[in-house]
Amino acid sequence: MFYELRTYTCLPGKMPIVLKRFENATLGLFKKHGMKAGPLFTVAVGDDNLQIKYILEWESHAQRDKAWTDFRNDPDWAKALAESEKDGPVVAKISNELLMAVPFSLK
Repeated sequence: MFYELRTYTCLPGKMPIVLKRFENATLGLFKKHGMKAGPLFTVAVGDDNLQIKYILEWESHAQRDKAWTDFRNDPDWAKALAESEKDGPVVAKISNELLMAVPFSLK
């Protein structure tokens, strides 16, 4: 098992649009495609208050690859993305890290 930490850096003033997209579309599509997401986080105190962060849990790289491919090819995702970006881009940057838990920390 491994984890994927994803960070979205929103364009100024666009975070509410991205959060609404997560609430109304993205999280449901994650479930539809077998993607196990933890809570979403915003930066309350720190260097970048334009960021949204979340963690996905994966059983294998094959599972991850298939889920992301299916998610990105889902017509409902294309519709949600287009609707949220009808007035222009809302995310400046997306980054991700694949993380392995230290075994003793899981006890």
